[in-house]
Amino acid sequence: MKNPQCSSSSCSSSFVFRCGPLLAALMLVGGCAVGPDFKAPTPEAPADFSAWHGGSAELLDAQVRDAAGTPLGWSAFGDAVLDALMAKALAANRDLQTAALRFAQSRVRRRQADAERGPQLNASAAAARQRQSEVGSATRLIDALNPSNREQLIGALSEPHNLYQAGFDASWEIDLWGRVRRAIEAADAEAAASQAMLAQVQLAVQSELARNYFELRTAQRQLRIARADIAAGEETLSLVRARADGGLTTDLDVRRQAAQAADLRARLPQLLAQEAQASNQITLLLGEQPGAMQAQLAAPADGSASALPDLSPGLPSEVALRRPDIRRAQAQLHAATSRIGVAVADLYPRITLGANFGFESVGSRSFGEWGSRQWSIGPSLQLPIFDGSRRRGTVTLRELQQQEAAVAYQQTVLKAWHEIDDALSAYAAERQRHEQLADKERQSRDAWELARVRYEHGLTDFLVQLDAQRTLLQAQRDQVDSVGRLAMDLVMLTKALGGAAEPNPARP
Repeated sequence: MKNPQCSSSSCSSSFVFRCGPLLAALMLVGGCAVGPDFKAPTPEAPADFSAWHGGSAELLDAQVRDAAGTPLGWSAFGDAVLDALMAKALAANRDLQTAALRFAQSRVRRRQADAERGPQLNASAAAARQRQSEVGSATRLIDALNPSNREQLIGALSEPHNLYQAGFDASWEIDLWGRVRRAIEAADAEAAASQAMLAQVQLAVQSELARNYFELRTAQRQLRIARADIAAGEETLSLVRARADGGLTTDLDVRRQAAQAADLRARLPQLLAQEAQASNQITLLLGEQPGAMQAQLAAPADGSASALPDLSPGLPSEVALRRPDIRRAQAQLHAATSRIGVAVADLYPRITLGANFGFESVGSRSFGEWGSRQWSIGPSLQLPIFDGSRRRGTVTLRELQQQEAAVAYQQTVLKAWHEIDDALSAYAAERQRHEQLADKERQSRDAWELARVRYEHGLTDFLVQLDAQRTLLQAQRDQVDSVGRLAMDLVMLTKALGGAAEPNPARP
């Protein structure tokens, strides 16, 4: 075989030597990235929680004004059953699993964006049996030469033959304007937004679980009180009947007490329904079937409520660091800003370095021999000239989307402070109500004891004792309801403050 004038290695070396300065210059230019750089906004925050308060100043609890330190976590409630339910929810909740999978998908998309930074390598191979047309474009050269053996040449060229090809190609886009870097930056921000969404779903699931748990315990305490009241009412009815049989009172008192006992019994079905609904909501959050956790959710033997922790919302300036919705909105703003750079980079030329090497042979005998080799190396330029303002329109669209994300971020921060103020006001109002209801229960109990003694000594009629008993029972129910509401208000306040700085065990 005749030696070629230029070998593959010498030609490629010569090309690199001639184009080396140009490639070096392009690499230096590739250090810049077009489009705006993202600067994380600093969310506004008051000096203290009382500075941004809507409504009456009477709802500004001193405990809130002077609060600092570490915010509440779910373990602060000191309830072992609640802690166990929280742990199970993090492992079994379907919504949380969905959010974890979406976070994992965002991580994969980030790796896909990063893959564009390096070269792309492909290998190919083909074997085909083919025939060329006798009247196709390949016959033009023969017609131009007008040889005497034209038909013989055409017959030889159009005869079926085997074609074998194999090789590989490589390409690498020089990121002159930072298109790939901005795309990676956007993918990073989207992954951060997905991670914040995962934390947001976790907080929502935990808050809903805690709220339903305290609703369940409140219904169970109301049931315990109702059953005790029914038993006491039946006992009182027996005593009134005995006094009526002895002529010490009238049948009117008997009927009044019987109506009171019936009213107490009528409260049971509604309380039982509330208990069942709260229990089902808990099992749904834990991915269990209805009734699967009856033993674990059974009422405590003593019927007492868990002691509520002291309020500690922490510092207002740290709220943005804890609330996952604010972190998510900021990450979405970051992603929208980065996409502007991707769109702007598409307005400029793209330079791609390419190379390929392979073998091609008609027939299998010479396939793979050095003479059957073919190769090419060099840059390619893609220069946008006219596209009907499509690329320019994409830039404008990305800028508008970035402005929309900025407005959404501001709205998220504003909404967060409204939620915090609402939760603080609700908690402070319930604390004040709870104190008054506790005093009402004490006074009602003293009034009932006095009315009972006076009735037993014949100093008053039974209606006075009955009214005092009704007032006491209602005060007890209100007190139990207030304890439950205080717990649920603390749950909503913990959610509004973004939860405590606890580790997130839910990882994809």
